[in-house]
Amino acid sequence: MFVIFFATFGAVFLAEIVGDKLLYTTGVLAARYRTAPIMIGMAAAFMAKMGVAVLIGEAISRLPRLLVAAITAASFLSIAFVLWKKSDRPRESKESHRAHKAAMVSFAAIFFSEWGDVGQITAATLAAKYHAALIVWFGAVAAMITKGSLAAFLGAGIRRWIHDRVSPKIVRYVAVSLLLILGALSVIEILMSERA
Repeated sequence: MFVIFFATFGAVFLAEIVGDKLLYTTGVLAARYRTAPIMIGMAAAFMAKMGVAVLIGEAISRLPRLLVAAITAASFLSIAFVLWKKSDRPRESKESHRAHKAAMVSFAAIFFSEWGDVGQITAATLAAKYHAALIVWFGAVAAMITKGSLAAFLGAGIRRWIHDRVSPKIVRYVAVSLLLILGALSVIEILMSERA
């Protein structure tokens, strides 16, 4: 149970931290609004988005085991490929955030953006693989809230902090390596289930 939680947390966190626009969106919101309402809106958006991802993954898990293993392997390998090709230079968010309530602005900015991103695909894949939707959901939401909290509490300075201390290439290489390992383990699972 804890292994699934931490595997989900690590995979989603690393997949999401690589040049993700949410860090900058949250940094902009933190520079403009108080932290508590941002965190409330952000947490609600993450819970909803990861809930959808895990439900899709749970539906996939009802398919034949060999097909799920193949989908899982293909998914991890494609996410690794996308992260490998992703630019190391972050793009600035040019959106203007004008609203009366910071929680609603945070929720809308996060909930209505980046559907089907690598974090959601990773959560859906892990839900299908482990057949533990609730644990995967908790791990994915915890990873997203951790990432969002870093951005909210550190504000716009998070970009400089990461940029000064950790090369985006290193973060990307670590994320790609972990996803390739998960993909390889899924391929091994396919081969072993065919022999059984």
